Amino acid sequence: MNSDSAFSADWAFFADWRSRPEGSRRSLDRARWLLRLIGLSGADVPVLTVVGSKGKGTAATYASAFLAASGGRVVTVTSPGLRSNRERIRLDGAAISTADLESLGDQISRGLSLLPGRDQLPGHLAPAGLFTTAGVLYAQAVEADYLVLEAGMGGGSDEVSLFPPSVVAIAEIFAEHVGVLGDSPEEIAREKASVVAGQTEAVLSLPQQPSVREAIESVVRDRAGLELDVLDAVGGSLPMRVLPPSYGRWNAELGCAAARRMLELLDRDLPQPGALERVLESVRLPGRMSRHVVPGGETEVWIDSPISQAGIATALKMTRERWKTIDHVLLCLPDHKDVAGAIIELAGYPVTFVRLADAHFTFTKSLPDEWPVIDESELTPQFLSGLGKRVLSLGTVFFSGRMLDVLNAQTERLFVA
Repeated sequence: MNSDSAFSADWAFFADWRSRPEGSRRSLDRARWLLRLIGLSGADVPVLTVVGSKGKGTAATYASAFLAASGGRVVTVTSPGLRSNRERIRLDGAAISTADLESLGDQISRGLSLLPGRDQLPGHLAPAGLFTTAGVLYAQAVEADYLVLEAGMGGGSDEVSLFPPSVVAIAEIFAEHVGVLGDSPEEIAREKASVVAGQTEAVLSLPQQPSVREAIESVVRDRAGLELDVLDAVGGSLPMRVLPPSYGRWNAELGCAAARRMLELLDRDLPQPGALERVLESVRLPGRMSRHVVPGGETEVWIDSPISQAGIATALKMTRERWKTIDHVLLCLPDHKDVAGAIIELAGYPVTFVRLADAHFTFTKSLPDEWPVIDESELTPQFLSGLGKRVLSLGTVFFSGRMLDVLNAQTERLFVA
């Protein structure tokens, strides 16, 4: 996925993770040491943090676009990158340069070289957390007005928690990473909501299951003394034409509402309606119901990133509204996603299952006998063209990024400020 130059630029972000001993756990204490070593005491700009199980990237992008439409400079940190790790850090919607990533990697590397040994400071630093740290460094370097952080897997256990947010946006939370973040949706919700800090002034959430909402409300009251603001009336505050379709719209409105609240709390001007609509209309979300054509061919590919049965059902419905038939479905879901739900929803469709090479993921769950299984290295434009004229790609954001790379899709800029 990454070119040689991109690989050399981002190696430092994976060094501590790659050298971790067996059984090592992600360590926020290690992250705090690193911050001290590189002279980073916190974020010098207002922080808006997005947490949740799904839809975080959409919410973070639209929050950033809303803030940029007000005239401010916005640095956004999301995870993972699509075609390059440069895309994890963006300024006003555009991925940073390879030179900028190399400079940030050098600063991270110097800090890592000064860390105490693991006998004194056990654990390891996750790549996503180091990119978050680099994003904060970058925001300071370019004198950004706002910093939008998308949490990785967690909340309180994620490095985003080291940079107290002024505003927190909470997308839908469900049973994902069970046994890692918690043993139930309620425990997972409490962990994700723990990104809320004493300095937090507002917490906005999409509607949640009652028990999940109660768990979030408890954390928000205990940590910040605030009441949770649930966006029960999502819809109608922004024109439909400037928002993505279906469930993406809810996450987009969450991001915009959180950005609006931040500007109000800071007593700064809101975007002018015309400027806001122009910026929001320019938003592009590769890998989220995005359409592409195979290079040198006629095959159309729709790419979406659902990880649950409900998400796959929605993607199928939206695709059928555009196509009368779906010639083939590509699916990539690691074991910790809703593989069983995907099998139910995709019954009757011609499906090829794709396994990623990344060691983060395991693919051991049973699949229907009629589903061919391939490795990601087999994905080529020629392979895609051989599947038919209408191909639907479904799976994790990592897989969507791999598909976007094969299709040579434009992912450098998400919106025009």
